[in-house]
Amino acid sequence: MNPEELKAIERRRQALLEQLTAAETALRNNLHTHGFGHTAHEHMERALAHIREAYIAINEAGHARTVQQLVNDLVRIQQVMDEATQSRSIRI
Repeated sequence: MNPEELKAIERRRQALLEQLTAAETALRNNLHTHGFGHTAHEHMERALAHIREAYIAINEAGHARTVQQLVNDLVRIQQVMDEATQSRSIRI
């Protein structure tokens, strides 16, 4: 690749990172918005995880999880949190 092609690729990469940052900011701000239900909140949290993983995929090739790996990890984290909550409520 010539230097101009490399510059064009870097410009596109930077533009994409800016868009991901804007999306992350918007989602974070909306996490504090009430009245849309628990499901909407969960989707926004999941979207944030995907945005962060996309950022890793763009900046650190080979270090990002696949979508399925990320989903499996998020499901497992939720299961552990649910078990901890249930265990706490049983002790009270």
